[in-house]
Amino acid sequence: MHHAETYFKLISSYDASKLRLTKIDDEIYEDFELTFPEINVAHLNEDDFKSNDSKEKWRPWINKYEKRVNDFNFGSLLRIDPTEDYTKENTLFASRMQFYAIEIARNKKGLNTPLSQK
Repeated sequence: MHHAETYFKLISSYDASKLRLTKIDDEIYEDFELTFPEINVAHLNEDDFKSNDSKEKWRPWINKYEKRVNDFNFGSLLRIDPTEDYTKENTLFASRMQFYAIEIARNKKGLNTPLSQK
């Protein structure tokens, strides 16, 4: 939970479109967009992460970052709706790489920027 609170404070006080989460944000973003074009980062569908088919698709994508991203497979909380805070209803459990993929995409698309303007 500490990671989620820290991240939310950061994107709430800083223009997230300028934020870098890893040294390879651009690569992660491009790879995510090519591999998962069906995922709507503006409002996540839990099936895109939890169904058997989606798990099979995510697993090799996550594992290819094993040697390049620290804690790539640690658990992380991920907001379903980027305009809202972390709450029980607005959170799903994901791997750190899934968190990076979604949040990097949201940052690049400006979906987290309104939080810093509240």
